[in-house]
Amino acid sequence: MSLHIGTSGWSYPTGKGTWNGLFYPAGRSKKAGTKDFDELRFYAEHFDTVEVNSTFYGQPRADVTGTWAARTPPGFEFSVKLYQKFTHPKMFRDAARRSAPGTGGALLELLAQVTQSDIDEFRAGIEPLAAAGKLGAVLAQFPASFKAAPDSRDYLSALLDALGDYPVAVELRHKSWSDDQAGTLELLNGHGSAFVQIDEPKFRLSIRQNFLPNVKTFYYMRLHGRNAANWWRHAAAEDRYNYLYSAKELEEFSDVAGAAAALVKKSYAYTNNHFASKSVVNAVMLKAQLGEPIEGEYPPEIVERYPELEGLVSTSPAPLSLPVESRRSP
Repeated sequence: MSLHIGTSGWSYPTGKGTWNGLFYPAGRSKKAGTKDFDELRFYAEHFDTVEVNSTFYGQPRADVTGTWAARTPPGFEFSVKLYQKFTHPKMFRDAARRSAPGTGGALLELLAQVTQSDIDEFRAGIEPLAAAGKLGAVLAQFPASFKAAPDSRDYLSALLDALGDYPVAVELRHKSWSDDQAGTLELLNGHGSAFVQIDEPKFRLSIRQNFLPNVKTFYYMRLHGRNAANWWRHAAAEDRYNYLYSAKELEEFSDVAGAAAALVKKSYAYTNNHFASKSVVNAVMLKAQLGEPIEGEYPPEIVERYPELEGLVSTSPAPLSLPVESRRSP
């Protein structure tokens, strides 16, 4: 039985919610001719798992995932999100229209059909992680518009069949899936797939869950934050995830994650409230509440921004700065 806690994604270099200067040290070198700071290596000094979001926007590539495996220590695991073509056909069609304006409706519908070639491409892309023993779970995240209709159930069943030799975690958001809890669990349990337990702002049609594991092999939890005001309406997509859980709010999840970890072989808990490193802060807090070791040194800037980390993490010493007069030439 093992418990893995990490964040959803590790690279947020731009926007108001960047991690640069908070989780990633402000003084990292990006000068031409010098070795770039390696965010993934730094991340892996602090957490033993990460959920990969980039594969949602493009199929994973073996040359890239191979470097991920090489840059992380033994025991580190990547949970990989399925490409949007598998779960978000409308988003895939919109992206195809942008990349190839004028693409006709019939051709677009044909392109959006998932084929065996798509499955094979995904498999090939994550093979280096699987071969290195660093593949956690495959995440199939469906949108709130994906309802528990017969055709949806048939498609989900076929997809799980096609990915049957991987541990697949399925995130469903529409309440029709929890309204028919027995049918949903029968479908997922029959494929050995974990029902992803999610926390997010709740609306009239949002799924309801009890946070209990549904299979004994693994458990999968995702915390998206509770920024209801910016969930559907926001200036930038990152605004949706601008939320910091309090210690009291996290206790509910640390309690159930701890209980679930005692019931299954492996548990994953990911914080997706990534704005301005808030997911890092909450992942550390979760680890502390669960008695998990908190490893690595943290920049003092993140502790200054988030006093919740005081007493939980070790900070790296600030770089020495000589007085101006000492730096002048004699």
